[in-house]
Amino acid sequence: MSPLKQGVALSVISSILFATLYYYTTLLYPLEGGAIFAWRVLLGLPAVALLVSRARGWGEVGHTARRLRYEPRLWLLLGLSAVLIGTQLLLFMWAPLHGRALDVSLGYFLLPLVMVLVGRFLYGERLTRIQTVAVFLAACGVGHELLRADAFSWATAVVMLGYPPYFILRRILRMGALSALWFDMLFMLPAALWLLSIQDGNIVDQLRQYPGLWGLIPLLGLISSAALVSYVSASRKLPMGLFGILGYIEPMLLFWVAFLLLDEPMAAAAWFTYLPIWMAVLMMIGEGLYRWIDSAAK
Repeated sequence: MSPLKQGVALSVISSILFATLYYYTTLLYPLEGGAIFAWRVLLGLPAVALLVSRARGWGEVGHTARRLRYEPRLWLLLGLSAVLIGTQLLLFMWAPLHGRALDVSLGYFLLPLVMVLVGRFLYGERLTRIQTVAVFLAACGVGHELLRADAFSWATAVVMLGYPPYFILRRILRMGALSALWFDMLFMLPAALWLLSIQDGNIVDQLRQYPGLWGLIPLLGLISSAALVSYVSASRKLPMGLFGILGYIEPMLLFWVAFLLLDEPMAAAAWFTYLPIWMAVLMMIGEGLYRWIDSAAK
């Protein structure tokens, strides 16, 4: 199999695994979102270490660790980065357990369009005609939701407005993706340990009372780690344009997991929120595919 086909397969697999993880949280009773997030961080650290080792990235990790000795500002920036991405990981684990899975999936649909606006107004990037129309359609969907519900879900807002500062900060840090991910996980570790310590009953009691957790918790780590490894591996094998296009698969799967498997209710009028946004996403996918095929042909 060619590297391109491997990359496509890995990207699709990662999207399926992340969607599986979305549903899997509902099987971990009595664990709440905070505890599931904590276990995901603890069990994810070895996977990130494996990725860094395979990419021979420990040199960059060591360089960043040395910078921490004489750059106090870096502690603040790395801590902020961990808070931003940790909030997203926690919400991802929490939402399916509290009837917010559809809201979070909508945030992931809107995120690429928000990033287009960030590029336009923060970095001076020009919008194509298709991107302009796509942003307009998405704005129609958001406007309809505001008229329909007199509010906009905070969970949707956290996803679509919380990720852009994280990506902006990643640019400021000028670190490799794997090195940044390692420090994100490392800085989240104290919060993960704290969340486990404040759960009702200690870990041993929970495992004794619910013996199924002995198998479910390691499987959580396996699914999460496999999804992360597949995602990062795909990013290294695919052109960025194609990698970005395939990234739209995940929010689509998250929506159907929430709608079909988690059986979250959605008012009929809410379809007029989703349809313009889906049309915008399809336009972005179409433009991305055209550009990638055109560049590949050259």
